[in-house]
Amino acid sequence: MRYLPLSDTDRTDMLAKIGVKHIDELFADIPADKLQHHLPQLPVHKGELEVERLLGRMAARNVPASTVPFFVGAGAYKHHVPSTVDHLIQRSEFLTSYTPYQPEIAQGTLQYLFEFQTQVAALTGMEVANASMYDGSTACGEAVLMAHRVTKRNKAILSGGLHPHYAEVVRTLSRMAGDKVETLPPDLKASENLLDKIDDTVSCVVIQTPDFFGNLRDLRAIAEKCHANGALLIAVFTEIMSLGLITPPGEMGADIVVGEGQSIGNGLIYGGPYVGLFTTKSKYIRQMPGRLCGQTVDADGNRGFVLTLSTREQHIRRDKATSNICTNSGLCTLAFTIHMSLLGQTGLKRVAEINHANAVHLADLLSGLKGISVLNDSFFNEFTVRLPGNAADTVERLAAHSVMAGVPVSRLLPGSGLDDLLIIANTEVNTDEDRAALVSGLKEIFSC
Repeated sequence: MRYLPLSDTDRTDMLAKIGVKHIDELFADIPADKLQHHLPQLPVHKGELEVERLLGRMAARNVPASTVPFFVGAGAYKHHVPSTVDHLIQRSEFLTSYTPYQPEIAQGTLQYLFEFQTQVAALTGMEVANASMYDGSTACGEAVLMAHRVTKRNKAILSGGLHPHYAEVVRTLSRMAGDKVETLPPDLKASENLLDKIDDTVSCVVIQTPDFFGNLRDLRAIAEKCHANGALLIAVFTEIMSLGLITPPGEMGADIVVGEGQSIGNGLIYGGPYVGLFTTKSKYIRQMPGRLCGQTVDADGNRGFVLTLSTREQHIRRDKATSNICTNSGLCTLAFTIHMSLLGQTGLKRVAEINHANAVHLADLLSGLKGISVLNDSFFNEFTVRLPGNAADTVERLAAHSVMAGVPVSRLLPGSGLDDLLIIANTEVNTDEDRAALVSGLKEIFSC
C-alpha cells in the first residue's frame, strides 16, 4: 500500500497558509527552460530481475577508464589509487559513521578530519582548512559568497580560464543572491588582463591554476592588485595532484584557495561523489563555510578532538550561518587522507613529477604531427591542442577504436567557436602504448 500522507485538502490548506495558489509557484526561481513539464519517459514498473538485466545492459555500454587508453580530464582525473585505500575505508567504524556531533564516541572520525585539514592546508600553502565541501565547484561558489561577507561588496570577476562548471555555479548562486558577476572570455593562453579589471568596487577575483586549458598561472601580481583595492583573491584548482610540484597558491598571496580533491584517494565515478577542498587565512576563519575540527585535551590532559567551529545552519540560527552546506564528503575525505598518508610528501612529489613528464612527452609527440599544435606555454599534466578538424567528432571516432582522447572544449563551452580544441590529460597511469595509440589514431584521422 502506498504511503500518501497528504490529501488534496491538506495541500490546499498548506498553499493557502504560505500565500500561493498553486504548487508551481514554489518553483518560480527555477528558470523556465530548466523545468520539466511532463513525466520522464520511464517504464512505470518492472520486476527486480528485469530491472537488473535492463540496467546491466545499459551499464555494459560504458567503457571503464581502466580498460582503454584514457586521456580525459577537465576536472576529473584518472590516477592510481592503492588497494589499501579501498580496504581501509570499508572498515565498519569508518563506513557506517555519520557525523561527529558527539565527540566522546567519534574520536576516530574527528581525528582523521583533523589530519585531513592539516594535509589540505599544507598542500595549498594556507593557514586553515575546513572539513571539506561537496565538491570543487560548490566550494568555489561558497568562496565567492564568503568574499562578499568579508569585503562587504558583491562583485566577483571570473577569469576566462576558470572551469565552466565552476563559473556556472558561481553565476547561479550570485543570481539568486542578487550579486554581480563579470565573466571574462575564454582565455586559451593565460594572456587576459585581469589587473585592469580590479578596483575598489570588486569583492574578489576568481582565477584557476592550472586553469581549464591547462595553463599555469603566476598569481602574485593579481594578489597585490586585489589587496591594494581591498579585494580578495580566490585561487581555484581542479587537479590537486599538481600541488605536489607547483608553487602553492597560498605562497602567491591567495586569500582563499578552493578546489577538487578527487585525484587523491578517489577513483573516477560517474557523477561523483567527490570532495571539495576549502582553505583560507586564519583571520577569515569565522567567515569560512562548513565546519572545522580542532585538537584539545580532556579533563585528564589526554589529547582529543572536537568540532571547533560549526557555522552551519544545523548548529546556529539560519540568519547567522555562513552556509547551508549540510554535510561534508566524509568517506571521500577519509580516502583522501589515507592515500595522502601513504604517499607522504616525497611520494606525492614523485607522482607529480611522473605526471608532468608523461604530459611533456605526449605534447612533444603531438606537436610533431602535421596540422596539430599545442597551445600551452606551460602546463602540469593537462594541455590543449588545436586539431585540423572538429574535436568532438575526433573524440567520437577515436572512441570507436577504444581510445578516450580527451574532452572537446565545445562540450563545456558550447557556442564559443572553439570547436577545434581538445583538452588532453596524461597522468601516471598512461603508458607508452597508450600514447602511441592516441598518436596513431590522430594520424589515421588527419593523415598527418
